[in-house]
Amino acid sequence: MMRKILFLVFAIFLLCSHDLYLKMDSYFLDVNQEAVVSLYNGTFEKSENIITRNRIQDASIVINGKRKAIDSTQWIDKDTTITQLVFTPQKEGTYLAGVSTKPRNIALSADKFNSYLEHDGVLDMLEARKRQDLLEEDAVESYQKHVKAIYQVGKAKTQDWSAVLGYPIEFVPKVNPYEKYSGESLALQLLLDGKPLPNQLVYADYLQPKNSHSHESEAHSHEHGESTHSHDNAKQEEHSHTSGQQLRTNEEGIVEVQLPEDGIYYVRTIYMTSVDNHEELTHESKWATLTFEVTHKHGSDTHTHDEDHHHESSFPKWIFILGSVVLVGILFFVFRKKS
Repeated sequence: MMRKILFLVFAIFLLCSHDLYLKMDSYFLDVNQEAVVSLYNGTFEKSENIITRNRIQDASIVINGKRKAIDSTQWIDKDTTITQLVFTPQKEGTYLAGVSTKPRNIALSADKFNSYLEHDGVLDMLEARKRQDLLEEDAVESYQKHVKAIYQVGKAKTQDWSAVLGYPIEFVPKVNPYEKYSGESLALQLLLDGKPLPNQLVYADYLQPKNSHSHESEAHSHEHGESTHSHDNAKQEEHSHTSGQQLRTNEEGIVEVQLPEDGIYYVRTIYMTSVDNHEELTHESKWATLTFEVTHKHGSDTHTHDEDHHHESSFPKWIFILGSVVLVGILFFVFRKKS
């Protein structure tokens, strides 16, 4: 009996605390390079279970202004935790991928619902329950998840990153994420049913690659071996649903996400409302995530640490020239005296 109770508690915890992400080892790809995009259902660091095909309402990729549907048969399951899509990009560009799931219902006791709101950062709804003295009320929630990823193939940039997929809720960057670099910031607009969503809590965080790209590498030149793009496990364990930046959208639904370091960034939000006069439901929620990668800026205006060391340790040119003239003069007088 106790085992069954623990199993039910564990199952409920998993169901009510799963973010959904489109995740890649690297978001920088080459043309004709085989790549894998994974649906992570859990946290950005660990997927807890697969997404069944009948839950996917839309899956599509946008490139060169064209939106192409991903057939459900193209998805494969890795073990029992990750749903994956293997693909090979044929053209350069800034690709956009999206997945939208159908609504599902879940019934939660008051304690579990309150814990879920706190754990997943749905703090406005938690505060509303406190104000309205509803913390003892059970909940039946209808939830749906809508996720996007933006990745760069080759060097040529396209405008596909700005495509609005028409999901009930979605993040849309105001500029191409691959024209932004570490140390800068990226403005994102949050749309609810196609309209800007103001005053909404948004969380942003990132995972730093274990081996960051060196300053000597060429622009967007990336090795794709597992050792290059594996992540620091110790750092991953520190992340949670509400770690990183806690932001609020302004009146235009825009948040400014800071990009302090090279890494794979993920942005998430849960928009939840109370449902009145419904026989079953008490709440509805719409989840959105966006993932992309950020690297440091390369170009003629940058230089390597080796170059800095060389410039600091070398003599100025005028000292070298003056020394050469003096040496030539001394040798001239020495040979003239001998002759």
